[in-house]
Parts: sequence; C-alpha cells; structure tokens
Amino acid sequence: MSPTEPATLTRVTGIDATLVRLPLVHAHFSGAAGDRQRFTRHALVRVSDELGTCGWGEVPLVDDETWRLLVDDYAPALLHHTWVRPTETAAAWAGLPWSPAVAAGLDAACWDLWSRQRGAPLSSALGGARTAFTAGATVGRQSSAEMLVLEVNRQVGSGFRRVRLEIGPGWDTGVIRTVQASFPFLVLQADAGGRYTEDPADLAALRALDDCGLVAIEEPFARGDLEAHARLQRDLRTRVALSTSVDSLETLDRAIRTEAAGALCLRPSLLGGLTPARRAHDRAADAGWEVWCGWDGESGIGRASLAALAALSGVTLPSETPGAGGRFTRDTVRPPVRAHEGIIPIPLTRPGLGHEVDTRELRRFALDSVHLSTGGPAAGTA
Repeated sequence: MSPTEPATLTRVTGIDATLVRLPLVHAHFSGAAGDRQRFTRHALVRVSDELGTCGWGEVPLVDDETWRLLVDDYAPALLHHTWVRPTETAAAWAGLPWSPAVAAGLDAACWDLWSRQRGAPLSSALGGARTAFTAGATVGRQSSAEMLVLEVNRQVGSGFRRVRLEIGPGWDTGVIRTVQASFPFLVLQADAGGRYTEDPADLAALRALDDCGLVAIEEPFARGDLEAHARLQRDLRTRVALSTSVDSLETLDRAIRTEAAGALCLRPSLLGGLTPARRAHDRAADAGWEVWCGWDGESGIGRASLAALAALSGVTLPSETPGAGGRFTRDTVRPPVRAHEGIIPIPLTRPGLGHEVDTRELRRFALDSVHLSTGGPAAGTA
C-alpha cells in the first residue's frame, strides 16, 4: 500500500474450508507401522470479503486435530477480525493453541485476497520483483550409489540445475563425490536432516564435506541445537543452513546473533505464514545469509504462494519444488506450478496467485467441507 493510498478496512465475511485427499504419483511409507500411503490430506481455504472477492490458501498434510483447529478455532476468529493489511491478520488467533500450518494457510489466503482487491500479483504485493526463479529438486537416499546416479540423472534430464541430496553417516562424502564425477557442473546441496552428532567420527565426516564445493550443508544436527550448528559453522568454509530449526522470528534472531549458519530455508507452514516468512527473509538477507524457499508437500495452491515468496530479492538459492514426475497425479490449480528446464515463471498478468483454482478437482477429491460466514456456520460432507 502506497503512502497516499487510504487505509481500507477488510473484513472476511466468508470462509470455505475443504478437506481433500490428493492421490500421489508414488506411494510412500509413513507411520510407525510403515503403512503404504497413496494419498495425502490437505485443507484448502477460500476467504471472501463483502464484495465477493476471494483469496486462497493451503494447509498441507492435515491430520484430524489440525482440521478441527482450522474450522473450530482459527477460521471463526478470522471472521470477527478486521484488518488493513494482511500483516495484521495474525492478531485474530492470538491466544489460540498455536498451529503454524493453520495460521499459514489463512495468512496466505488473506494475502491473496488483499492482492486481488488491488489488482496486483501476489509476488508484487509481497515486495518481489523477479519474473522467474530457479527451481531445485531433492533426491533421497537410494539403495546404492548407482541408483542414486540414475535418479540424479532423471532430475538433470528434466532440467533441474540444483539437486539437494539427503545425506547421513556412512552416506555422505563418498556418494557426493560419485555424483560429482558423473555431473561435474551440477550445483549440489546436502540435506543432513539432523542425522549427525558432535561425535568425533561424525564431525570428521562433516568436515570432509567442506572440500566438496557444496552450496550448503543443511541441518546437520538436531533441530534447535543452534550452539552445535554455530560451532560447526566456525570450522567450515561451506555454509551451514537452517531449516526446521527456525520456527519463529525469535529463533532466527538468536541464530543470527550466534552465527549458527549462513543460509536459511524459508518454510511458511513452519513459521506461520507469508507474513513472518517475509520478515525472516528480510532479517536473513540483512545478515548476509543465502535464502531459499522450502516445500512442505503443498499442492498447487500452496506452491503458487511459495513461488510468489521466491520473487523476493534476497532469495538467492534455487527454491524447492517437486522433482521430475511431480508429486500428485492431479493438481489443484491451472496452469500447474511446474518447472520448465529448471525455471518456474512467476505470473504477473493476473492478480493474486495468478493461477486458477480447479474447483472441479477440489470437489472430486473432497472428504469434508465447511462454510463459515458472519451469518453462521454450515457444514457438509462432500
């Protein structure tokens, strides 16, 4: 909003929450029993103002408790809250049990609504100026180094210019060298996922990675152990990156003060929305950190808002997206948010997300739906 633009109060007068089950391209195993999952559940939210303008957001990977928090607590609180800018919406759920994913879904929907009210792309509303960004893909641990090279080749063949490799004790320097021998010009990043300790053998393995020319080594130690990350960062030329360890602006400030890292993965669903993610971007960039946008399994609606976030000037590293073959057999927006030759365009010719939500697909995969309005709730199983 420009200094000369009059402040306009926004009141969300309607919220539609739809719980959907989206089919996966590849089934995966989850839970203590290792159950084979062919679907993931997501809550897709649409907020509307009194003129009928709508904005969309997503809560990925929803369980029953998260769904109930959304429809029973957070959404009703937003209906009774007025705001001028989306940065003010978080006050609606102050005092509620904290669910950053639910807050993120509603925060993104309000940003989309606010952008559409002004006829502006979401990326511009957030302060971004890019027209496209470089995408990165993640390759998990494989059954052998040979299988790893084949999977990396599949991603490279699809145009990805940066690959993030999951590593762990016994699966680190050797396999990275093997990949580099096959793809000498590929940009590589390592995701340690908190699998290392400060045991001498683990520290030796992490120090050996310093000679591999990696963009960053992500989360080598347990989540939240900023002191251990700071000690390692002092020993390495390679940047240590934080991801799950940064779940609030306060934690980020402490990480910056202690020099616990040199790179940050922005995850709105962990931070509580686009609003704190944008603030985290600003603080990390001001500290000289590299920044990229993470991906927590969102469908097209969530990925569209992540793409808008990736337009910010401080996002200097390739941002995460589903790899070759995608994640879902069907998507929630048209056109799909997808990389072409490793590049994802940022829509600038349409307001808000810049993608049309496929409401027909939503109805097809809906498990439950709830409509809330200032006149009262109405719910129904789809």
